[in-house]
Amino acid sequence: MSDKVRCTCRRCSIRSLMGPAVITTLGILFLLSQFRGGYLAFHHTFPVILIVIGAILLASSIAPTDGHISSSAMPSPPAPPVSPYQGPAQPPASGQGQ
Repeated sequence: MSDKVRCTCRRCSIRSLMGPAVITTLGILFLLSQFRGGYLAFHHTFPVILIVIGAILLASSIAPTDGHISSSAMPSPPAPPVSPYQGPAQPPASGQGQ
């Protein structure tokens, strides 16, 4: 699993639908091309992809960003724990370092 924090605001949720919507639209257009040929061939219907992309971009731009988690504001790792016990103080030994 990824440690990346994912945003669940409406804007990001709508924008995440871009890939599946384009793939589904392409599949439907190629299916229609196979059934009807001629008038519903892909070169006549490819603007539908642009309309789908535009609709998703428009919906994501007007969606609220309540609860948005910015990717640049990644949480910092926690500081290592500090032990409250430091042990007894060691008196300097006499005769050393003289």
